[in-house]
Amino acid sequence: MAFRGPKVWLWRWRRNPLKRRADMVEAWVVLGVWALTVLVGMLAGWTTAGAVERGLARERVEWRPLMARLTERAPGKAVTNGAAGGDQVWAKVGWTGPDGSTHNGQVRVGPGSASGTPVMIWTDRQGRLVTKPATAAQAGLRASLVGGLAGVGAATLPFVGGRVLLGRMERRRVEQWDTDWARFDALWGRPTG
Repeated sequence: MAFRGPKVWLWRWRRNPLKRRADMVEAWVVLGVWALTVLVGMLAGWTTAGAVERGLARERVEWRPLMARLTERAPGKAVTNGAAGGDQVWAKVGWTGPDGSTHNGQVRVGPGSASGTPVMIWTDRQGRLVTKPATAAQAGLRASLVGGLAGVGAATLPFVGGRVLLGRMERRRVEQWDTDWARFDALWGRPTG
């Protein structure tokens, strides 16, 4: 194993008589790729998180709870003796929208619920059935997670592009070294092949 010595920070930027133009170009490419990766990731993450947060806040404002009624008996056997059953079944409900039109849909209710049983549902401005909107805390968590994923996803593009560029630069540098060594060997009278 070769002795490497202590790790030297910012070695690409130090003066060195053996440093070539390609080494400086690579140093700038590495710096640029890292800066671009961080910038793209942060911008994409913040933009996406803000959009998700605004969308969920709009849902909290626009979506309204409404009392609907089961239009038929829910399938299954009713739970008795106040036992809290976690099982729910799909049942048909009907409600009147904000414009007075009647709507029908399906929601999850306790098994065996009787026809006409009131059920709390959530509707949008047009009276269509929607899920219960996320609370402010839930919206913040969702926005953070989606923003983080979007940021990491967007940051992979400049990172991978930089790795490809650095790989090409490395291949070119190795080819240049081969050419230089062949020239050096010819000066000393050694065979090059």
